Parts: sequence; structure tokens; C-alpha cells
Amino acid sequence: MVGRNLVIAVDGPAASGKGTLARRLAAHYGLPYLDTGLLYRMVARAMLDAGQRLEDAQAAEATAAGFDETGFDEAVLRGREIGEAASVVAAIPGVRRALIDRQRQFAAAPGGAVLDGRDIGTVICPQATVKLFVTATPEVRAARRHKELAGRGDTASFEGILADIRRRDARDSGRGDAPLKAAEDAILLDTSALGVDEAFAAALSIVEKRRAA
Repeated sequence: MVGRNLVIAVDGPAASGKGTLARRLAAHYGLPYLDTGLLYRMVARAMLDAGQRLEDAQAAEATAAGFDETGFDEAVLRGREIGEAASVVAAIPGVRRALIDRQRQFAAAPGGAVLDGRDIGTVICPQATVKLFVTATPEVRAARRHKELAGRGDTASFEGILADIRRRDARDSGRGDAPLKAAEDAILLDTSALGVDEAFAAALSIVEKRRAA
């Protein structure tokens, strides 16, 4: 049984492994899981489908305030171009404000929840039971993303993906509203030299130690 209101916040940059860890932690503890990055991808996809400029703050805010989460194909949302587009709309303060309530409502589920993103521990769930900040070197993250995209038939080059990751890191960390950073009480987990099972074991150990404390 899971203790009451076990909320696990998993933050980190693109392709750090945070999504895989968050999903496995959610399955292990029997908790609902939310990939908050998908919300920003939905906003970007909806804007592109409507022929709107991603930099149009007014249009982005209106889209974020009213889109239907059930109307998207997740496979399409996982594409490289949508990831880059999501990073653009995520830098708009009004978009982030519009999505806060959706995320906090999810985190308030009975028993708790697991959320991953870039500002979960700092903004969305500052009182989370456990906060993880998952990272890895840009080169390792680019290699992971290259392998993932190649498996879907995407022929993007490693160099291009690495450039994308560095650009997204700079944009996410440098934005004025809810920048990507570790919460002061987050535990850093560097997955650069860890396999999936090793990273999960390390994350699970961190969660259990925090729960025991």
C-alpha cells in the first residue's frame, strides 16, 4: 500500500531519462502518472494545426486555456519537431500559467501521483513528498534521442539532435518564468553512466529513503 499523498516530482532536461523513471515509479507504487511535457506539445500541435505562429503569445495563451487533451495522437506528439515547438510555447508565461491548474489537479489525486517535467518540484508541486532532478550529459541525451527516433524511422542526424538539445537546454534554463532548475530540496540523479534498470533502482532507493525520513 502507498502512504497517503505520495507525490513524486521528477524534473530534468530533454532525454535525461526522467519520463522512463517517472513511469516506472508510478507503476511500482500504483500511482497515476502525468508527462507534463505532453501538455505543452499539445498546445504547440494545436497552434500549428490552426496555422498560428508559435511566438504569438496571445494565441498560445488562448490555446492553452481551452484545448481538449483527448484530441491528440501521442505518437505524433513525440516527434522531434513538436518537441522543439513545445519548447517555444513553454517559454510564454501565459501558457505556463494556463496549464498550472491542470497539473496541480492531477497531483491532488487521492493517494498521490507522479509527474515529470521541468518545473514540477519548483512551481507545480513545491510540497511534493519526493523531488528528483534527473540529468545526463548532452552527448548521452542526444545519443538516446537519436536511438529513439531511429526506431521510429526518423533519419535525423546525431549532430542535429545534439544541437536541438543544447538549444532547448538554453531556452528552458534561460526563460524568465519557471526556468528549468533543480529545487533546493531535490535529489540529483545523473543517469549518464546508468542503464534503465540501474537508474530505476537508484531512483527507487531515493524515494524510499525520503519516505522513511
